[in-house]
Amino acid sequence: MIRFERLTKRYGPLTAVSDLSLEVHAGEVYALLGPNGAGKTTALRCLASLLTPTTGTTWVDGICTQEAPIGVRRRLAFLAASMGLYERLSGTELITYFGQLHGLDGPRLNERVEAMIDLLGIEDFRDRLCGRLSTGQRQRISLARALVHDPPALILDEPTIGLDVLSGQTIYEFIDRERARGKAILFSTHQMDEVDLLADRVGVLRGGELVAEGSPASVVADTGEANLARAFLSLIREPAGEVR
Repeated sequence: MIRFERLTKRYGPLTAVSDLSLEVHAGEVYALLGPNGAGKTTALRCLASLLTPTTGTTWVDGICTQEAPIGVRRRLAFLAASMGLYERLSGTELITYFGQLHGLDGPRLNERVEAMIDLLGIEDFRDRLCGRLSTGQRQRISLARALVHDPPALILDEPTIGLDVLSGQTIYEFIDRERARGKAILFSTHQMDEVDLLADRVGVLRGGELVAEGSPASVVADTGEANLARAFLSLIREPAGEVR
């Protein structure tokens, strides 16, 4: 469903992502882990057609991002770490507007807007201007606008950053529901508890390279550490003598 094929992205002399290959299957949640600057967001932005790879390709639902970016965007929801909501629109207006951008109209548009409001617990603040919402409320609106067209693949870049426990739980429950519906979900996070709760598989990036991949349990076992947090720290340490 989601595929990276030897993706490399360079900025002048800096290689942000190097020869990245991975797949996320339908009905699977894949957590992409790495320290700041490891290349997570760059990889996700290449997949979403927001950046052009230096070499390599990315695919969503059988469509190559580099050959048909509009087709990929129709099959993809991308939740960026920076929400960037239109502050003078209400939550309902914003979700409706993005539904229209994706070609929805009439009863289908209304159905999807109401479904997102219900699923993400937006009802109590649906008519409040986005500029007057809390961080957790803004994140739910941002997720609703990204998913209103009901695509088969989801990219979530740190979806619970800055959220309180209740708002975070709403996001977790939503991810579980979408996985059960057969969606392919790729998310980045720094929260190991989220990985334990949600991820079927994980990939660890260090210096733009994929240095480990597997189920959370297998990654822990392969490193010989006591838990995923310690395994992650072990994996992101630069090998002795290596300088980047």
